[in-house]
Amino acid sequence: MSTTALRPSDGSERVHELAVNGLRAGVAGLEVLTGVDVVVRSGEVHAVMGPNGSGKSTLAHVLMGKPGYQVLGGSVTLDGRDLLSLAPFERARLGLFLAPQDPVSVPGVGLHHAMAEALAGRGLSADDATGSLTARAVAEARRVGFEARLLERPLNVDLSGGERKRSETLQMALLHPNIAILDELDSGIDIDGLRDVARRVRDGVDEWGLGVLAITHYRRLLSVLQPDVVHVLVRGRIVASGGPELAEELERTGYAAFEKAARRRDEGGNGPN
Repeated sequence: MSTTALRPSDGSERVHELAVNGLRAGVAGLEVLTGVDVVVRSGEVHAVMGPNGSGKSTLAHVLMGKPGYQVLGGSVTLDGRDLLSLAPFERARLGLFLAPQDPVSVPGVGLHHAMAEALAGRGLSADDATGSLTARAVAEARRVGFEARLLERPLNVDLSGGERKRSETLQMALLHPNIAILDELDSGIDIDGLRDVARRVRDGVDEWGLGVLAITHYRRLLSVLQPDVVHVLVRGRIVASGGPELAEELERTGYAAFEKAARRRDEGGNGPN
């Protein structure tokens, strides 16, 4: 693949591409991802669903470069750049964003300072034609239902689970990443909060061509995100892909049939197609 990002035929906007090919990875000596293939481009929403222990969060962590995980094979590129050789902050500079399942607290570091430094790291100004960073943060807080007074707190300190998810979504909106990985954005947040954050992510897709890889257990998030593709991750590998109707099928039938087929595959049998 060329190191130059793909572009639409009319040359109007840059199209970014996260390409994962044959990714194998593990932790503590256990192989968790056994060959993941997925490509996410600008303006696309991909959902990854699967049973507990299938490797969904491991996928998110490995893509962002969290320490402690071992890459055993395959490749990951963003716009043709090899991500696996880069530190997490370098991946972020290229426009990759992770909203983790359990956002960490950072005592002593305010949200404004963290965002200003993150923008500077990407060569962007904290204040732009749309207004100051403070004004934009207040506006984004309003969009995701995050109380403006919480903007003054150290990053994620003393916030509830739902407030942390609103904060992470606000940060995503301020940073305008090219590709966002959402690790169970719908966990620990109530229905109203889920609607607010999911709408903001969806708006990012429409506003600046955000590409999304959303990891979730539930179709309720997808009803707002409107995924283009739904993937089923079982035993460390994507075993099926389809449209939104696949999420509806999973909600009705569960993962048993997919797990059975994957087990047969791993044991050398011929599982159903």
